[in-house]
Amino acid sequence: MKKIAEQKQLFDAIEENGEILLFKNSTTCPISSNAFDEFKAFATEHPEVPVYYLNVQEARPLSEYVATYWDVKHESPQALLLTASEAKWHTSHSDITEQTLEKTIL
Repeated sequence: MKKIAEQKQLFDAIEENGEILLFKNSTTCPISSNAFDEFKAFATEHPEVPVYYLNVQEARPLSEYVATYWDVKHESPQALLLTASEAKWHTSHSDITEQTLEKTIL
């Protein structure tokens, strides 16, 4: 699981992998903290899946760019399955669980 903060990092990751699972995290929200734990558990169990995260407070312009570019309402926490041209799937808040990620991504 890699942290990203810039558009170039995001598009480099998508170009390298074809699609990525991105987690948008708030460092001050307890719901986000729980969702991040679920996301990390998924990433640990499935190292074959390219997973990335950004902290909204540290990378707000990138977080807003993701919402605009992929036409997905900004939420935090939020998990998105992204290709260069579309958000294939997204969910937020307490719907981000290791089980949900396994059912959707694998």
